[in-house]
Amino acid sequence: MSESDTKRANTMDQPTIGTHDGSFHCDEALACFLLRLLPTYKDCAIIRTRNQEKLDTCTVVVDVGGKFDPTKLRFDHHQREFAHTMNSLDNNKRWTTKLSSAGLVYFHFGREIIKEVCKTDDSTTEVLFDQMYDNFVEEIDAVDNGISPHEGQPKYRVASTVGNRVARLNPPWTEKNPDFDAQFKKAMNLVGQEFLEVLNHYNDVWLPARKHVVNALSTRKEVDKSGEIIVFEQACPWKAHLFALEEEADEKINIKYALFTDTHGKWRVMAVPVSPSSFTSRKALPEVWRGLRDQELSDKAGIPGCIFVHASGFIGGNNTKEGALAMARASLKM
Repeated sequence: MSESDTKRANTMDQPTIGTHDGSFHCDEALACFLLRLLPTYKDCAIIRTRNQEKLDTCTVVVDVGGKFDPTKLRFDHHQREFAHTMNSLDNNKRWTTKLSSAGLVYFHFGREIIKEVCKTDDSTTEVLFDQMYDNFVEEIDAVDNGISPHEGQPKYRVASTVGNRVARLNPPWTEKNPDFDAQFKKAMNLVGQEFLEVLNHYNDVWLPARKHVVNALSTRKEVDKSGEIIVFEQACPWKAHLFALEEEADEKINIKYALFTDTHGKWRVMAVPVSPSSFTSRKALPEVWRGLRDQELSDKAGIPGCIFVHASGFIGGNNTKEGALAMARASLKM
């Protein structure tokens, strides 16, 4: 056993997490927070250093050290040859964004963390694992690796992301005796609490909607013989579930419109987007209805009770379920 292996073995009864000192970023702050959600690392110290001898004594090392070796709990991504993505580590996953230390820790410990926090079974854990990477961790990986979410010059700057807020916690250059370690603890707590907030939202709010989407799909041909309209008796977060269930289905499903009630008990008809986050609809409501309201819209559509159709045609409203369904059926034919 080498000297470094001996030092590491001697610290196994008191696990430590190593990461680099100085200015910090969102990825190692999240990586350290995630590790401390696990019972093994719950109370362990975090050692911030670039001294390799000190790093060699740490149980886990993230974002520093020049090595990616999960068997030795080394999770750096800065080495020249590193090119791992979720897809390269698991070809069942679709994401091809290069991983940061956050993504590496999440890939190897994320399922265990989700089970620890949410007490989920294996099937539910996998759904949440994918959802959290898609909607939280991948952004941190991409930003840390300098990967833009768009081509060309953005139309405006988004400066309120969790990564920006973590960056602002770094001590200012004007401070004579900056305490990076104290600020790093704040950064860990900021990004970590946001991770937990998002995870709990998906587990407690988003995931229960899945059964409603399953039911809506199973009864879609009772709603309309086309099978392209679904109805929810109450509003719920249905879009991501719909796309996932369409992809998993043995038969081709291509829902065009979803009906649901609003907070006032009125009915909405929404054109299904081409992807969960897209503003482009598979089949928008008819152009001749767009921007019209109330009686003018009802007269134009020949459907009583119309309330509005948005100028882009992605959504409309009617006083009754029957009226909203009539709008959806008419839209299919136009």
